[in-house]
Amino acid sequence: MYTTNALYMEILKIKASVRVHENTDSIEPEDRALLEMAKEQIPHAYAPYSLFRVGAAVRLQNGTVYPGCNQENASYPLCMCGERVALYTAAAQAPDQAPVALAIVVKNDKKPVETPVSPCGACRQVIAEFEHRFGQPIRIFLQSGHSKIYELHSVKDILPLTFDASFL
Repeated sequence: MYTTNALYMEILKIKASVRVHENTDSIEPEDRALLEMAKEQIPHAYAPYSLFRVGAAVRLQNGTVYPGCNQENASYPLCMCGERVALYTAAAQAPDQAPVALAIVVKNDKKPVETPVSPCGACRQVIAEFEHRFGQPIRIFLQSGHSKIYELHSVKDILPLTFDASFL
């Protein structure tokens, strides 16, 4: 057990905002299309070990969209998440174009997933790097099957104490 000295303690309260959509009716057509492209990537995921499939799609400032899906490996550290595949593909094809929106859709072949799933820590850090690199937030849409859709203004809504190049 530990104690703190109230004279030196400060409590930092961190807020996160998540817009919850019951369905795609309240989402702009270009964002609906992004979610649809992410869903279309799920069958392409290579997930023989976890059976957890991730489809992703990123839209750039110029309107170009790049898809991605997770790629597993028997040596788990070598796996690549769908959102990173999409972001890195976009960066390789259009390095000067900022990502403006990212859709991530998941499916578990073993059991239904009832709520949207947040990106893993590595993906959060990669998204944070893209936001820092281009100096603007990336809107993130999360969905699992036919669940509600979570819309985040920025990765900072799920990774509020980000680490970026400003610390180096």
